[in-house]
Amino acid sequence: MKIAVFGLGYVGLSNAVLLAQHNAVRAVDLSPQRVGLVNARISPIVDAELSDYLTRQTLNLRAMLDPAEALEGADYAIVATLTDHDPETDSFDTSSVEAVIAQVLKMAPQATIVVKSTIPVGFIARMRAETGRDNILFSPEFLRKGRALHDNLYPSRIVVGGTCDKARRFADLLVQGARANNVPVQLTGPSEAEAIKLFANTYLAMRVAYFNELDSYAMRHGMDSRQIIDGVCMDPRVGAGYNNPFFGYGGYCLPKDTRQLLANYAEVPQNLIRAIVDANRTRKDVIADAILARNPRRVGIFRLVMKAGSDNFRQSSVQGIMKRIKARGVEVVVYEPGLEATEFFHSRVMHDLDGFKAGADVIVANRMADELADVRGKVFTRDLFGAD
Repeated sequence: MKIAVFGLGYVGLSNAVLLAQHNAVRAVDLSPQRVGLVNARISPIVDAELSDYLTRQTLNLRAMLDPAEALEGADYAIVATLTDHDPETDSFDTSSVEAVIAQVLKMAPQATIVVKSTIPVGFIARMRAETGRDNILFSPEFLRKGRALHDNLYPSRIVVGGTCDKARRFADLLVQGARANNVPVQLTGPSEAEAIKLFANTYLAMRVAYFNELDSYAMRHGMDSRQIIDGVCMDPRVGAGYNNPFFGYGGYCLPKDTRQLLANYAEVPQNLIRAIVDANRTRKDVIADAILARNPRRVGIFRLVMKAGSDNFRQSSVQGIMKRIKARGVEVVVYEPGLEATEFFHSRVMHDLDGFKAGADVIVANRMADELADVRGKVFTRDLFGAD
């Protein structure tokens, strides 16, 4: 099979590498730097297994800037471009996905288009109606930043929004590339697949919000949050996963996916989805108040990234904490090795860890790290379990 992949972010690159084990994959990106790195077998994103596979595995993978070259003779075209939340429309900005679909239909009408970007419920149905083509599918991703390839090699499930032979064949290609055995595969309607993605991420956001609010209650009343969480999670119906308090759910997926699902409920009565979105904002208020209660003159933010092993800090929850603290007139400095800049949203970025630790009255860490062991008394964190 010849497969074109559009977009070399977490989703696109992990799928390209997965499929290039057994297929000819041509990956397109707008960034010459990204294209060059992939062709040099260097991962442009922080992901240990992606780096290992690019370096050590035999892959039929080539990156390029020219979509026409990538699409020549392609059987499948995977769309993995960004769909950020647009606050003006209160929905995903799908313009990049629509542009790629138009390109594929013009340059390679024989190719089956598989959208991997997260999209609103009803997007594929609209694209099919507008183009008059039914060879447009949706296959949601269920991956973690920093573990993108791992979660494709060992998928919890494979979902493809289509029941035609080409949808089944695409699911087979994903199974072929996986290392796990007996991977559950579900073929659905495209709208159902879109809903699976948004409801799955919103459920995870709800679980984060639940344990965050439990933690907020325990903090206010001087109780041991971990003891309460351990006791609650001993019930097998609750389980122990995804129960470590955060400063709020953040990152690229959960904030925008929850807001998009809420927008999809415009004509459907609901209470819970709105509550999940609102709870995340309230949690940041609670955390900021707890930090300010220590009366710091200078607050140090230790890392902007959401989790260990990732270089992604887009919409990380700690940024909301920073804004609230600065609004109260307290100086905020940042230690983030992944930033070369000297400022981040008008806060000074420090690259000397020892100087950072010495100069901060309170050090805010979403997740505890060994580097902070010598100043543990200064650290404010809600990391109770040492896990993401």
